[in-house]
Formats: sequence, C-alpha cells, structure tokens
Amino acid sequence: MTKSAPVSSALAPSATEADGLPWIEDAGKIAPRDARQLSKVFFDQLQVLEEGTHEYQYARNTLIEMNLSLVRFAANRFRHRGSGEMEDIIQVGTIGLIKAIDRFDLSREVEFTTFAVPYIVGEIKRFFRDTSWAVHVPRRLQELRVEIAKGKERLAVTLDRDPTVAELAGHLNLTEEEVIEGIVASNGYTAGSLDMPSDAADGQTPKNGRTFADVLGEPDPAMQTVEDLHALAPLIQQLDGRERRIVEMRFGEELTQSQIGEQLGISQMHVSRLLARILKRLRTGMLVED
Repeated sequence: MTKSAPVSSALAPSATEADGLPWIEDAGKIAPRDARQLSKVFFDQLQVLEEGTHEYQYARNTLIEMNLSLVRFAANRFRHRGSGEMEDIIQVGTIGLIKAIDRFDLSREVEFTTFAVPYIVGEIKRFFRDTSWAVHVPRRLQELRVEIAKGKERLAVTLDRDPTVAELAGHLNLTEEEVIEGIVASNGYTAGSLDMPSDAADGQTPKNGRTFADVLGEPDPAMQTVEDLHALAPLIQQLDGRERRIVEMRFGEELTQSQIGEQLGISQMHVSRLLARILKRLRTGMLVED
C-alpha cells in the first residue's frame, strides 16, 4: 500500500507559485492532515479567482484530488454492498465532493471535511435509492417507503409491536391508502431468483430442493375454453331451434354427422353443409366481438 506523501515531496521541485498557490505535482498523494491545511489556502484563492480561467481550474481540480480521501472514507460505509459496486460508489461520491467544493464558503467557519462528508454520503445514498430497486418505482414512492420504514421503527419501539396501517397513517400524517401504496411499492426494492429454494425466503434451511420456478402456476388451457364459451353463448342464442339442436348433438353429445342426419331425417351431406354454415356464422360473430 502506497503511503501518502507529505506536502514537501508532492510540490514541484521548484515549488513555484501559481497566482499565490503552490504548484503541486500530484495532489492525490497529499496526506489527509496536510490536505486540510492546504485546502484552506486553495479555497481562499478560489473565491477571488475568475471562474473559467486556467488558475481557477487548477485550484478547483487540486482541491478535488487532495480531498478524494474523504470519498474513500465515506465509501467504506457501504463496502458491504460488494466490491463490484465500489467503483460506482467512488464515482458518485466524487460527484458529491465536487458539489461540496463548489458550495463551500470559508466564511462559515466550518471545517471543509465536516461540510463535505454529508454531501458525499448523500450522493451515494441517492445512487442506491435510484439504482437498487429491482422494479422501477417512481421517486415519490421510493421516498415514501423510507418514510414508512422510519415511522414503523419508531412506533414499534413505543408500542412494543408492529404498528397497524391506521397507526402509521396517523403518525406520518398520511392517509391509509398512501401508507398501503408505500408498503406495496417496497416490494419492488428486492427481487429473488426463480432458482432460489422456495423455503429459503423464510430464513429456513432449504429442505425439499424445490425452487420458486417449481411452484409457480402455469396458464390453464381450459381458461381460454371458458372465455370462448362465454363469448359464444349470445351467438348461439341467435341461432334457430334446429341449428342449436345440431350444434348440441355435434359438440355436446359428440354424435357423428350420419347419426345427426338419422335423427333429423336428412342426409349426412345436408348436415355437413348446415354445420359449415353455422360454424362460419359463429366464427364471424366471434371476430366481430374481438
């Protein structure tokens, strides 16, 4: 691990001054303690330099590089998120650092570190709030979820039990519908794999080896039949008595065309023509209904 360099070694050999500022070769190697002292000098000059000039950009960029240790410090709070996201955390934390530098005022008589860390942490938290939801949820509901979670925690301590929806609504000055909406929205925060054991969701040791995919329902083919029969009912009522009788014998009693012809005293060919005409009429009616 590379140690932070003291100020003397980070300055250029000539230690030339740039508009009242020391020229620093590698601001990222400045030790945090030295960075705090140097930052005051750079902030003091940043307030009098003209924005957009080379000198202004040098002062601003040096402040960013000198104080990146604050970003790493804040990012360590979120290391449990996994190393894969640490690079993103550092990037968004740096955005927070830049915002803090642009808004810092020496006249506040507050240490820059004290001022900057909330900006950095806030930017990181906003990043997780906007990107960690498994299902896209509107910002309003994301914020409502956090508000409900905090209210639920406070009430649980007071009541020694989980609060009801009505109690949460009263405590947060919300309607019960809004509380329910926020609770439902919180279901979009995390998602489990369909390959996860079905009994692992309750914190139990998986026993049966069945996954969520194994217990999911499937579309029931009979449902389409039910829908078709429901749509056919008024169309069949429009048929005359003999036509309805033919449909009933063919598809209800499952008689052959010859058997139908014998019962009605007509030829099998005539039954075939009648069935074709009836079915065409019913199909046309179904298409019009769609």
